[in-house]
Amino acid sequence: MLEGERHLSLVTFRRDGREVATPIWFAEDDGAFVAFTLGDSGKVKRLRNSPRARIAACDARGRVHGPWHEASAAIVADPAAVARALARLHAKYGWMMWTADFFSRLSGRYSKRAYLRITPR
Repeated sequence: MLEGERHLSLVTFRRDGREVATPIWFAEDDGAFVAFTLGDSGKVKRLRNSPRARIAACDARGRVHGPWHEASAAIVADPAAVARALARLHAKYGWMMWTADFFSRLSGRYSKRAYLRITPR
């Protein structure tokens, strides 16, 4: 579905039903996708209210260039699942992910990350 893509547009929904799209890094994990974000980000807050999501291939600026797919998304809490997600992201993004981790640790954001599991329907 998203082979060869570097970014994914993740749409989450506000309580009033309005969509909010965000470009994110992602990696495949057994038919689903994993991603990370700040634990207090808007998308995490919206996903706590509803797991409903939509996904599509996009560029780094969020310009969609693929079809939309309905999905559900959840915040990953299990430490083993978090480690697996991080390993998948490192395998896909290599030095870019290591760089993101480095600067996240410097800024204190690394420990505040939330990991997401996005499952296409």
